[in-house]
Amino acid sequence: MDDPPATQGPIHRHADAVAPYRELTVAGVLLGIAQGVVLNVAFVYAALKLGFSIGGSTVAAIMGYALLRGMLGKGTLVENNINQTIASGINTAGTGVVFTVPALFMLDAKWRADGLEGIDLQPLPLIIAGIAGAVLGVVVIIPLRKQMIELDRLRFPSGVATATIIRAGSSGAEKAKLLGCGVLISGLWKLLMLSGVLDGDAEVVAARGWGVAHEELHFGFGLIPEYFSPVLYLSLMNIAAGLLAGRGGLPFFAGGLLAWWAISPAAVQLGWVNAPAPGAELSGIIYSAMLRPLGIGVLIGGALMGVVTAFPAIRSALRSLASAARTAGAGSQVGGDEMKLPTLIIGTVAAVVLFFGASLMSGVSAPGAALSAVVGTLWLGLAALIVAQATGMTDISPMSGMALISVTLMMYLLDNNIVGAMVVGVAVCVAIGQGADMMQDLKTGFLIGARPVRQQLVQFSATWMGPLIALGVIYLLWIGGPGGQNGFGEGTSLPAPQGGALMGIIEAVKSGNVPIDKYTMGGVIGALLGAAPLPGLGVLVGLAMYLPFSITLGYGLGCLVQMQIQRIKGAAFCEHKLVPVAAGLIVGEALMGVGHAGFSILWPYLSG
Repeated sequence: MDDPPATQGPIHRHADAVAPYRELTVAGVLLGIAQGVVLNVAFVYAALKLGFSIGGSTVAAIMGYALLRGMLGKGTLVENNINQTIASGINTAGTGVVFTVPALFMLDAKWRADGLEGIDLQPLPLIIAGIAGAVLGVVVIIPLRKQMIELDRLRFPSGVATATIIRAGSSGAEKAKLLGCGVLISGLWKLLMLSGVLDGDAEVVAARGWGVAHEELHFGFGLIPEYFSPVLYLSLMNIAAGLLAGRGGLPFFAGGLLAWWAISPAAVQLGWVNAPAPGAELSGIIYSAMLRPLGIGVLIGGALMGVVTAFPAIRSALRSLASAARTAGAGSQVGGDEMKLPTLIIGTVAAVVLFFGASLMSGVSAPGAALSAVVGTLWLGLAALIVAQATGMTDISPMSGMALISVTLMMYLLDNNIVGAMVVGVAVCVAIGQGADMMQDLKTGFLIGARPVRQQLVQFSATWMGPLIALGVIYLLWIGGPGGQNGFGEGTSLPAPQGGALMGIIEAVKSGNVPIDKYTMGGVIGALLGAAPLPGLGVLVGLAMYLPFSITLGYGLGCLVQMQIQRIKGAAFCEHKLVPVAAGLIVGEALMGVGHAGFSILWPYLSG
């Protein structure tokens, strides 16, 4: 028999006995932490490759049913909800780190290679900033729960989808098996790619125009010019991300097509790029001189227009905040099923103090650190409100655009102190991700009858783990690259596009050598796209222009395949069969990639 109706409340009544209904249990908490760690590792890797992250709530909910009900035989809907709340909170906190911190690693390596002074990469300020952002992201959004979810009834589509999975009952076991198959297939495929069995000589492959080199399939056959980038990255993760997105991912695919099949050939035919030096690739010159700065401009323009078009959401969020404050004054908002107001105040003060300390450690003066803490916290709170409201209405979280704006703003305020600006960027990025994720999870809980205070408590208590894990994975991948080379960045299988875009902006601001023409052109394009009815279009297209086309092409193929499967088999088949397999394909490749990096670091010690 499936779980009783959610309205039954926290007590499950049997014929002659009363037993506590399972919700906040040791099993649910431990499973949530374990899944959160795994998903954090996997999706940090995915974000370094794809430039965007994927929510982990659905994966955690599927596995939660299989383990809590299937193995322990005791799982309930609300217990599984606690599991997915913790898992998604830990995972989302890592996303905020991976969109920002890689820029520091890549800048440091580039400047040292150019004979310049590098960046003093001290992890402690970044760790503290991440933890402060994680805490602030939760506490600033909790007072808005009742207004946004119960009164405004915002949709929060991902939260609704997760609730549907949790309520699916016995189908969870089948989905877990499909997810496991996806993990196994993708892990084995990634191991095959890492082994180099299929690789040919890179120069020979490039010369003849077909073959496999560095995990990429070249299919030009000497007939398609190089500047069309006829290369497909052999990654099941790319295709799986497209399978999850379907029709909704087509704008991202279109951005890649625009960059490499329209702008690139036009730039060559019109003589906008210089001829390559002997041995250099024309596509590399087009990317660095044209598409990279243009894509950054589109990203910035789309992000700024997103803030402008979000003005109704900002106004609505501020109204919600005022309404929440009035409700709290009446004594019903922060009591009973909400975390107590003193707890939120203490959490906020502690996070601001951590913010101030992190800024001091990054070399900012005491007045500058105070400015960072105050301005950063105010901007963080506003950004969290914007993003939570936008997520509730559209399911689009413009985290990357907010990070670009935050770091650029703080660089000007802190006199080009890069690490100090990055401290603010990390905190803001983590916080807005946490705010949106917390509200999605609370929407899920609202639909299945969970107690909000318990979800708030577990996310508040566990979310700090996310930044620690993400920073560890980033460092591991950086030092564990093939042949002792950098593990991510331009020219690797993990291009870190969000970090690369941020790196480009930092370099331009610091050097004063801003490619004004390309940034302006891209900004105008991004603003126009950002004003389109489709939310987030400018940011998506800009990101696709910045990514290597070999990755965007695989993603687009996945979108087209999903649309065809849905046309033939129906939406229910995609939801119940295709989604868990695709999620497994993403997790499997990511875990194998991170595991390989760790093994490459340990092997010299083990073999010696």
